[in-house]
Amino acid sequence: QVHLVESGGGFVQTGGSLRLSCKTSGYTFNRHTKGWFRQIAGREREFVAAKSWVGGSTYYADSVRDRFTVTRDDADDTHYLQMNNLAPEDTAVYFCAISDWHYTTDIQNYKWWGQGTQVTVSS
Repeated sequence: QVHLVESGGGFVQTGGSLRLSCKTSGYTFNRHTKGWFRQIAGREREFVAAKSWVGGSTYYADSVRDRFTVTRDDADDTHYLQMNNLAPEDTAVYFCAISDWHYTTDIQNYKWWGQGTQVTVSS
């Protein structure tokens, strides 16, 4: 059974940084994509970033490009979302997820999800 556990959310002031972690267990396929999504109150869940595990290509939503970075620690089956220069509009519940596609940013292609972690950015 696949499990994803996020951590690292919290409160931060505008311009601050946070690093989210997503530890994965139970996924044994080599080809997959690990993604980050967020859900702002009252809105649909949206794509933030994704990393193709074979090849390592990384993709970002326009709203976070140049501020957020996805990294990985293969030894620990953990991937990270480093978030810098945070703004109030980044306030959301952040989710990590896995797709068995080689690469995808489409939320419908992600089958396994973490429980989410709240990020709140104060002005």
